[in-house]
Amino acid sequence: MIRKIASACLFLAASAQAAPQQKVDLLWDHFASEVADVEKGLDGVIGVAMLDLASGRTFLLHPDEVFPQASSIKITVLAELYRQSEQGRLRLADPYVVQASDIVQDSDIMGGLTPGVTTLTNRDLATMMVAVSDNAATNVLIDKVGMDNVKAMLDGQGLRETRLRRKMMDLKAAGEGRENVSTPREMMTLLERLYRGKILGASKDDFFTMLATHKTSWIARPLPEGSKVADKPGELEGVRADSGVVFLENRPYVICVMTTYLVRERDGEEAIARISGAAWRLFDRLARGSDYGRVISVSNGH
Repeated sequence: MIRKIASACLFLAASAQAAPQQKVDLLWDHFASEVADVEKGLDGVIGVAMLDLASGRTFLLHPDEVFPQASSIKITVLAELYRQSEQGRLRLADPYVVQASDIVQDSDIMGGLTPGVTTLTNRDLATMMVAVSDNAATNVLIDKVGMDNVKAMLDGQGLRETRLRRKMMDLKAAGEGRENVSTPREMMTLLERLYRGKILGASKDDFFTMLATHKTSWIARPLPEGSKVADKPGELEGVRADSGVVFLENRPYVICVMTTYLVRERDGEEAIARISGAAWRLFDRLARGSDYGRVISVSNGH
């Protein structure tokens, strides 16, 4: 009799645990359905990788397809800059005098500075690279950290498809097929390892503060004002991509959305924003709700 009662208790306990999980599964199913609708309506190719940093659960759509990264590849440059700073190979405060030869297309800030006179720090260059995607600032940092060192860092993480193969606006290299590329899964993995302190140590928080510098991004577009989003969008003709970490309280997550072969680039931007909005709605409910989905607010304690 005692054994039967114990078995019944275990069954009830297992059932109680299964009930909330089933509800969570349904929420993830709704998210998957919305992503499927986005893919169906997009005249192009899309890949998605998303990771719940609290539970480890992932959502993957064409996660291992290789996509052009455009400016999203600058995440790798920033990571190597901070890694070398931790190693003492350079300092974020090291000065650099702007040169006329630095200026390339889309150097909105560097192009307005005085060559041979204006002095910037590595941190200044990084801020320009992240906030306004200044390509001249990015190229200076690539020279400082070394393209081979970025590759070595990625190889050390087992990220074989993520490659920085050329500087920004090097159209000759791009025409020869030396594109800056990654996959949704690999960019998700890189960001997760950065988040968990597996690549950077003491400077990890500052790295994400830098990556969260205010900018126009499609991941952030549908989110509530004031949301902390550490991401880097990228755009080329026929390509739109955005990868980052959303620091939602109690439920941070990584989201990487990449599109290519776009007939209309704006459709790619809207696809990223729509998927980002759906992800936020999923994780916001998980962050604020009980196991049964109830949200308890001060003004709603019935």
